[in-house]
Amino acid sequence: MLEPDRTVREALDYVQRNFLHEMTTKHPQSAEATRIWNVPFAALEEALVNAVYHRSHEIPEPVEVRISPDEVTILSFPGPDRSVRLQDLQTGRAVSRRYRNRRIGEFLKELKLTEGRATGIPKILKAMRMNGSPEPAFETDDERSSFVVRLPVHLSARQKTLVTAEVTAEVDRLLRVLEGDLSRADLQAALGLKHAEHFRQAYLLPALAQGWVEMTMPDKPKSRNQRYRLTASGVSRASRRGSGHGA
Repeated sequence: MLEPDRTVREALDYVQRNFLHEMTTKHPQSAEATRIWNVPFAALEEALVNAVYHRSHEIPEPVEVRISPDEVTILSFPGPDRSVRLQDLQTGRAVSRRYRNRRIGEFLKELKLTEGRATGIPKILKAMRMNGSPEPAFETDDERSSFVVRLPVHLSARQKTLVTAEVTAEVDRLLRVLEGDLSRADLQAALGLKHAEHFRQAYLLPALAQGWVEMTMPDKPKSRNQRYRLTASGVSRASRRGSGHGA
């Protein structure tokens, strides 16, 4: 939950640091790579800023951010003004200038987190579409007592998240011993493993699939001179696990 004394920036930094991640897909016939985020930061930022901006001081419940493997949900109280139709929200055509938190709005402007105009929903829609993500959902009830923004995780990232949930202790062991550029034989020796196929299936392939380990010669995957090294996200993962923190 986001307590009143916590800034939007702190909340955004936390989610960005602990949940958001980018995936890169390289194409054999092209020098360019496809980059997607599990949830685009721009959409998350707009949704959270709007939730705080429109929150009523008369209702004690704080803004809530819920994270699951499938989506990020932002719940705020109350819901949108009755003059705003839910259908218009879904298409980005809703316009409401009845901000409930003008003082917070001015504070957010100083942080350059809002423009103070009814542009939040269109920005969320645009950011999700540019990322190739499923459409976000906006929900309220007949009494307009609450407002829910659902930002679905990109389908490719969702599949990857399912794999992440099954990441074993073996993968973390691999990350801990991988220093510099090492061959498969070096890695097996460091791990005390004799069976090459077991090493490949239980250690190497899952680490490569997560983007935590990369080949030094990706264009020649079967080269006898092939080496493996940690990516930036692999270094981060190894550091977090080494310090006793979770994924």
